[in-house]
Amino acid sequence: MSPYDPSAFPPFAVTVDLVVLTVRHHALCALAVRRGEPPYQGRWALPGGFVRADEDLTQAAARELAEETGLHAQNGAHLEQLATYGDPHRDPRMRVVSVAHLVLAPDLPAPRAGGDARSARWAPVGELLHDGGPERGPGDGSSLAFDHDRILADGVERARSKIEYSSLATAFCPPEFTVGELRRVYEAVWGVALDPRNFHRKVTGTPGFLVPTGGTTTRQGGRPAQLFRAGGAALLNPPMLRPEI
Repeated sequence: MSPYDPSAFPPFAVTVDLVVLTVRHHALCALAVRRGEPPYQGRWALPGGFVRADEDLTQAAARELAEETGLHAQNGAHLEQLATYGDPHRDPRMRVVSVAHLVLAPDLPAPRAGGDARSARWAPVGELLHDGGPERGPGDGSSLAFDHDRILADGVERARSKIEYSSLATAFCPPEFTVGELRRVYEAVWGVALDPRNFHRKVTGTPGFLVPTGGTTTRQGGRPAQLFRAGGAALLNPPMLRPEI
């Protein structure tokens, strides 16, 4: 075996960036942090940071989520790797490769800023992708910091496509939920209105998707609605196909 010389290869850093999605006020929202340090100081960005030498990628993602926002991935949130981004010029400081993660959770509380984030808030994904950030002011620029607009768009599309063929939509719901609440999740993520009766027929007729809890609720107003919890099916057959817009 030929000797290995680490100095023969250029050094680079590894970061984790987080696409944290939740449904708030019937809208799909993403977590945005305003950067408190250069580069892109004052610009909105996705939460994230550098991976430490003694942690793996999942540990780094969970730590950054807690440090920058006060949220914890283990509290009912779904966490998965999204994609890797390695354009040589994506970070002006040095060569940085980012491993992005997707986090999905039910209606989450208002986040708190920490780490190098000056402030943090939930913003509708359409506002972030089209305007570059919530409450954009002079000098904020027309896009998120780094390549975070691309990462956010990829995360949103991952969520939209996965709820077609998997039970992942229930990750946006509390442990017990109604069919109407689940329908509003699909409507928020897909950005379309769905026929209530057709939706009810599909989700209750898909094996392993929903399990009745035996309880009811009137929290949505009107007549008592049946409560369900997520079933054991990881994949939906038949799938919940996204309507064409």
